Amino acid sequence: MNKMGTITGFTFKNKVKTKSFMVTTIVLALLISIGLNVPYFITLFNGGSIGGASSSNPVNIGLLSTGQPEVSEKLESFSAAQGDQAYRFIASGDRDEAALAADAEAGLTDGYLKFEAVSGQEFPQPILYSAEDVSPQIIASIEAALQSVKLDVVVKDVLTAEQKELITTPVKLTEQSLSTDESGAGTESKGAMSPINYIVVYLLIILLFTSTMMTGNMIASEITAEKSSRIMEILITSVSPLSQMFGKIIGIFMVGMLQIGIFGAVVAGNILLPHNRAVLGDFNMNLSDVNIAVIVYGLIFYILGYFLYAVLFAAIGSMVSRTEELGQAVLPITMLSLVSFYIAIFSISTPNILLLKIASFIPFTSPTAILVRIGAGVAPTWEILTSLAILIVSIIIFGWLAAKIYRTGVLMYGKRPTFKELFKAMKAYKI
Repeated sequence: MNKMGTITGFTFKNKVKTKSFMVTTIVLALLISIGLNVPYFITLFNGGSIGGASSSNPVNIGLLSTGQPEVSEKLESFSAAQGDQAYRFIASGDRDEAALAADAEAGLTDGYLKFEAVSGQEFPQPILYSAEDVSPQIIASIEAALQSVKLDVVVKDVLTAEQKELITTPVKLTEQSLSTDESGAGTESKGAMSPINYIVVYLLIILLFTSTMMTGNMIASEITAEKSSRIMEILITSVSPLSQMFGKIIGIFMVGMLQIGIFGAVVAGNILLPHNRAVLGDFNMNLSDVNIAVIVYGLIFYILGYFLYAVLFAAIGSMVSRTEELGQAVLPITMLSLVSFYIAIFSISTPNILLLKIASFIPFTSPTAILVRIGAGVAPTWEILTSLAILIVSIIIFGWLAAKIYRTGVLMYGKRPTFKELFKAMKAYKI
């Protein structure tokens, strides 16, 4: 155990001090910071323009009242009643279209809204003239205001204010599951994630895939490099193969956890910045809505998934004598990881599909698949525990198998051994 601890510490310190680790960590941290601040940069560069207005500097839109005074008056009243908005209407009074166009060109307003009568229709066709492109958010807000005014104009005094409000209120569909829980009562489907949980699950899936691939290839390449330089022959005389394998796996695991800790601190630091908290509020996302179970289970499944793939990468690395052959040798494991990644990513919006349910119990795909179901709140506790149990048993089985392969393969040089040769050599060793 002391020797394995020495190898673990040496591997960790050696990898952390490498330029590749430092450069990769710094570059990824910068990319994460830039990505998290992109919405703020967009609003900053568009600040004050018609594409990026805020409640403190709203878009000013003139209303051409000529010919449609009732519609203009109702639209102005509706907008004023909404309180602080990213836009506001300015009544034109008796001014004509040429005067409003001149105001927009001079920068006094951002544009004007004109109403053209349509034959056979009681409500006119609104047309927005602007010097710059109008943001989709403002267009949507103006259309909602026009929809409300249209209803008021068409029905006039036939409906009460309460009836008009009821008509304009969107209908929300509630999905009810026919399945029953353990008590036999029907349970409501929770298949839709909140926006913030969707982002958390998405990031965790990407993190698990990229981290597993990076650290796994790191393990395999280090073992292969030691074999090709013949250092393995010296190491094998002082440290047992098992201590070497698990020492390297744990050491590189610590490197991965350090990198994740750095990235987590970068994400938290950027999200907690005042301007980013305001952006999250604009998208109706609240950090308090984050499902803690997703974070906890995400960490557990990441650790278990790492060790499952790590022992396989170590076994493959021990069978390869030259680093040039490593890429082809680890291809099957890379494909397994890609399958796990794509199943989770493409099913993140439909967590109840059969494929994702089955993948939650397959050890190579369960770390990402079950995470999607946990984030959506559709994974019962028994499914999570069963998936965990299968994953742990798989790690024990594949760890034992990898240890046998590693012990056999580290001293086999030349061409890659066939399965028959490997099996015969493995029978000579007991773990």
